[in-house]
Amino acid sequence: MTPVLDTLPAAPTWLVPLPVLLPLVGAGLTLVLGGRDQWQRFISITVFVGVLMAACGLVYGADRFGPLVVEAGGWPVPMGIVLIADRLAALMVLVSVIVTFSVLLFSIGQGRSSEDERDAGSPLPIFHPTLMVLLAGVCTTFLSGDLFHIFVGFEMLLTASFVLLTLGGTAERVRAGVNYVFVSMLSSLIFLTAIALTYAATGTVNLAQLAGRLDALPDSTRVTLQVLLLLGFCIKAAVFPMSGWLPDSYPTAPAPVTAVFAGLLTKVGVYAIIRTQTLLFPQDTLNTVLLWAALLTMIVGILGAIAQDDIKRLLSFTLVSHIGYMLFGVAIGNEIGLSGAIFYVVHHIMVQTALFLVSGLIEWRGGSTSLSELGGLARTSPLIAVLFFIPAMNLAGIPPFSGFLGKVALLQGGVQSGTWLAYLLIAGSVLTSLLTLYAVSRVWSQAFWRRAPEPGGGQERPAIDSPTGALRLGVVRAIPRGMTLPTTGLVILGVAITVAAGPLYEITDRAATDLRARSPYITSVFDQGVVP
Repeated sequence: MTPVLDTLPAAPTWLVPLPVLLPLVGAGLTLVLGGRDQWQRFISITVFVGVLMAACGLVYGADRFGPLVVEAGGWPVPMGIVLIADRLAALMVLVSVIVTFSVLLFSIGQGRSSEDERDAGSPLPIFHPTLMVLLAGVCTTFLSGDLFHIFVGFEMLLTASFVLLTLGGTAERVRAGVNYVFVSMLSSLIFLTAIALTYAATGTVNLAQLAGRLDALPDSTRVTLQVLLLLGFCIKAAVFPMSGWLPDSYPTAPAPVTAVFAGLLTKVGVYAIIRTQTLLFPQDTLNTVLLWAALLTMIVGILGAIAQDDIKRLLSFTLVSHIGYMLFGVAIGNEIGLSGAIFYVVHHIMVQTALFLVSGLIEWRGGSTSLSELGGLARTSPLIAVLFFIPAMNLAGIPPFSGFLGKVALLQGGVQSGTWLAYLLIAGSVLTSLLTLYAVSRVWSQAFWRRAPEPGGGQERPAIDSPTGALRLGVVRAIPRGMTLPTTGLVILGVAITVAAGPLYEITDRAATDLRARSPYITSVFDQGVVP
């Protein structure tokens, strides 16, 4: 008779390295095929479909079997590289692949992936491989089981981000790229210093092993390491007062690049904060500091947003502001707060990326993202109006959208905490939601509802094939279907989060429970659950 255990399905651990390996292989192939745009597109789409299927398998496997662990090269833990896909990491990988795939399809539809906007005949074969390196870096960060390879993922992101940020080579983009690289290198230097000090103090950088060894350190040493790690991650996550670089860097890039940056890159820092705070530093030593940082990030970010005239800059400031919600849930630290933070990360990645893609449609149709130069889009482009309105209301947290559901969980976590500072954060969260609604409503009223400004105005006649020229001459440019379909799909997925909020919250609840317990992560790495 066959034992029952022999009939159970095996955990699909073979899927774990695929979100890293497939994009790197695809990047190499598309780089070799530079200049052959059709082949680059075919390989990129094929790779993304493969990674998307692998990510779906990881979410299923991690939720059913627990954390999936792979020892790279057969080296035992902690000597070799270990990749771990628990519920949190698998969910982050899945959402990252979805939004990056949408951005790829949008860029193909726009033609930005193959042509320089300054010269319609100048190929940009570097876009496809760079975007796949970016995805590989994101997935490396999420799946890495040690601090050093999280750092490696960050550096892959930095390299790919600089290339994407400076596409076109304009002076404004190069300046923004230099600023971005400087800030990222500062963050990386702090992170690398923290890794070196952690290894010196504990003899390891493996996260599961650190979870046991950090508890044995003196309080002063442990707090020093925590502060350094948090400082490096908070710069990457654009937490106030280390957020000033973001609104000056992101809006200068092409629309699809800005969209993937806004949706993903800051969330990598948020993920690192969640992972290290729950696994390595479960004590509440710095939670008060994090709560104040969350409150200031919310308020300062949204005040910056309502002062902007450009849609991209306005959305960049709302991006900073809503990082505060995620930090709020992490700092509260209870199960409801952590689950709400994870849910809100998933929601925000989808919604923020969709809004930046819509801003690309607005720029294509109206020739600008400046509110002073736009108007009448609700009449001339009703599809764009709908595509903006839905994620904008979602971002503002209007019921019954997922933004509202995520904020409710965070507020419940704050109430359960019961401290005066938690109640102050609750008030700040409500105020931020109201100001977010005001900011996106101002975009609606000026760009979509009011009459369009008069074209021309006696200025020098611009080229009609440029977006700005089309605007000034009053020419309405048709939007390629390849741009509207990915944007529409992402907006629909944002609404789907609302419809599927129940099952998604069940996963985030289980993820939060595991994060607080720590033992599922540790025991998945070490067979007996004992950290040597």
